Amino acid sequence: MSEAALQLDRVTRLYKEGEGTLEVFRDVSLTLMPGELVALVGPSGAGKSSLLHIAGLLEAPSSGTVHIGGQAASVLPDGARTRIRRDTIGFVYQAHHLLPEFDALENVMMPQLIAGKSRAEAKANAKRLLEQMSLGARLDHRPAQLSGGEQQRVAIVRAVANKPKVLLADEPTGNLDTRTSGGVFAALLDLVRNEGVAALIATHNTDLAVQMDRTLLLDKGRLSANEVG
Repeated sequence: MSEAALQLDRVTRLYKEGEGTLEVFRDVSLTLMPGELVALVGPSGAGKSSLLHIAGLLEAPSSGTVHIGGQAASVLPDGARTRIRRDTIGFVYQAHHLLPEFDALENVMMPQLIAGKSRAEAKANAKRLLEQMSLGARLDHRPAQLSGGEQQRVAIVRAVANKPKVLLADEPTGNLDTRTSGGVFAALLDLVRNEGVAALIATHNTDLAVQMDRTLLLDKGRLSANEVG
């Protein structure tokens, strides 16, 4: 049996609020296997973004442990957590956060160059992935020359360019209209499955959630399996 790409073991997140403490969620556990796509749903304010930030080592849990590829990553020093984020985790947000002065090809090359790939290798891989997302004719276009859907597809490609173990997406189609979001999401699913990434995708869109392997509901501080559709 293959090793889990991501595992949360009884993770709790608390925030100081004046004299008291706000509990966002408690004893959350989940396991994502390589190639698995899991939807994370729940009402606004339930803590979906906080859960993704903890899974991506951007925030520390108040208690519990985050394992990436079998390693207890959340308890490592800052430098080690940064390396794990760079090498094994991809992020996609509602806003694409592309670098405006670089074209689509260069935006996808950038994280690969930072990770130590040669320029030729980074360029070839970026071109392959962008073409897979039907962006072969847009390689030399800067973000301002791309549609909203094209910008988000570039952001998705950038997130998987370094072949991460885990992809974390926070409402990746939330800023797009219904027609565009459907096309972008279909492309996201194809790319994730082709690259064998484990993906945890927060979404309010039940039409998108039912296309994934399973759905988890975060509500009232607890995480549970959820049937949608």
